[in-house]
Amino acid sequence: KPPAQVKNFVAQVIILSHPGKIRKGYSPVHDCHTAHISCKWETLQKKMDKRSGKVKEENPEFLKSGDAALVEIVPSKGLCVESFKEFPPLGRFAVRDMRVTVAVGVIKSVV
Repeated sequence: KPPAQVKNFVAQVIILSHPGKIRKGYSPVHDCHTAHISCKWETLQKKMDKRSGKVKEENPEFLKSGDAALVEIVPSKGLCVESFKEFPPLGRFAVRDMRVTVAVGVIKSVV
């Protein structure tokens, strides 16, 4: 089946380098396959351990460099993505802000 336009998606992201704290409402550009679209980080669901995947904190207030988290993301306009499990090429993305890659992520589920 062809990928459909999504309303929002939940992704596991790893913050590589960001000078400050990332809070809900953060709206960077997401590069997924050939799309470059601004998306809003609606809710920070869980802060996790990068290696084991164990939950460190539920509903964290902010994220900083080196953190891994589950985040609900809402695209500002139409975006066609799939979960990483369904179709890996459309399930990964890079997060860019100020012309620098600040995070990378994989999509866990789409709505």
